[in-house]
Amino acid sequence: MKRIVRAELLDTDAGTSAEIERSLADLRLVNRWFGGVATTTALLKQVAKVTGRSDLALLEVAAGSGYVPDCTRQRLERCGINLKITLLDRRVTHLPSSGARVAGDALALPFCHQSFDAVTCGLFAHHLEPDALVAFVNEGLRVARVALLINDLIRHPVHLGLVYASLPLHGRLSRHDGPASVRRSYTIREMTDMLGRTRAARVEITRHYLFRMGVVAWRQAPPNLTQ
Repeated sequence: MKRIVRAELLDTDAGTSAEIERSLADLRLVNRWFGGVATTTALLKQVAKVTGRSDLALLEVAAGSGYVPDCTRQRLERCGINLKITLLDRRVTHLPSSGARVAGDALALPFCHQSFDAVTCGLFAHHLEPDALVAFVNEGLRVARVALLINDLIRHPVHLGLVYASLPLHGRLSRHDGPASVRRSYTIREMTDMLGRTRAARVEITRHYLFRMGVVAWRQAPPNLTQ
């Protein structure tokens, strides 16, 4: 299935306040039940296991309300892993009213080198064209001490069909943005090729529930992963 780029309405807040809130609620439901939270949780467990760390400082890029990192934090606490979360989004109005939050550009993160253990993003990578995605990964690796993590969709005809089947359950913005997100997302092969152009010392890409991919781009290859 060919990748097609089509603007998503939520990106530009193209709707009423009620429509935007409904769309955010749709995203929370998708992330909770269809692989979003589970994928980020699995990626951070991998980082904690490889590094032997039980306390991780995390920057979530394009964070919005911070729902996924917050749910991930709660799940990891039950495993003895503690997250200290900073949220970044392009507009401060997209972020929650409390906690560590920053408005900034994902391609020019307003932080010093190695400010966080890990930099993560969820459902953001497919919004970037290949050159911009490479630039974002390199910028994330600059800010991370350990790894840049990507949680995103896998483009596939069956995935698109499932999204169309679910449209009656969603609001107006989601009925547009759901298919648009799948069509503009990347395949694992495409993601592998793009990440091969970054400064990552090693890249691991895994498949997760319901056409999710998880990416760990290591800043330096941990000893037990070195080939």
